[in-house]
Amino acid sequence: MGRAFEFRKARKMKRWSAMSKAFTRIGKDIVMAVKEGGPDPDTNAKLRAVIQNAKSVNMPKDNVERAIKRASDKSQGDYKIVLFEGYAPHGIAVLVETATDNNNRTVANIRSHFNKSDGNLGTSGSVEFMFDHTCNFTINAEGLDPEELELELIDFGAEEVFEDEDGIHIYAPFENFGAIQKELENREIEIVSSGFERIPQVTKSLNEEQTADVEKLLEKLEEDDDVQNVYHTMESSEEED
Repeated sequence: MGRAFEFRKARKMKRWSAMSKAFTRIGKDIVMAVKEGGPDPDTNAKLRAVIQNAKSVNMPKDNVERAIKRASDKSQGDYKIVLFEGYAPHGIAVLVETATDNNNRTVANIRSHFNKSDGNLGTSGSVEFMFDHTCNFTINAEGLDPEELELELIDFGAEEVFEDEDGIHIYAPFENFGAIQKELENREIEIVSSGFERIPQVTKSLNEEQTADVEKLLEKLEEDDDVQNVYHTMESSEEED
């Protein structure tokens, strides 16, 4: 198994852990997708992907439809993806993806989280290079052989394909998302969910006390309403696995 498998295993229990937080994240994703490509999922591939993700976390259909309707309203503000980079205590690199409609508020909040947790907010490009920007798909495994599928999807950019109890997972570089999504849809393979992640190239092991220091910052960031995802280079403990 490769790095994508280990990364997914470590994050699995935390991802979408709070249902209300998941709905907030998806709501913002819907707004951004509709603003970019319109409200019709048949002609908006990005919106189709977000709706699939909404289904995977059991977001009610009415919620999805309301979010699309609100996003179609010209008075609805837009969200922009803003990336923050810095260091937690003990030299752990941290990458924070936010979706914000008020950049000044978000900058102030993220800086405060770092400062209060003995971290340091860095400049653009200071830690992003330590992470591989990837796209991923989870598909229904019924009737599919992961090894055969991997060979068939290599031409579309797939780098790692593996199976677990949730289905078959496909990882590829960020820029290959559209090509793989289109190929899966052409084959009428059910996409359960999809998204983007940043996988650390190297991780650092800490003792229990040091881990607690870093977790203090990570928890503050993950609780922030503007934060979509938090990535770090701390080696995950078995408890998180």
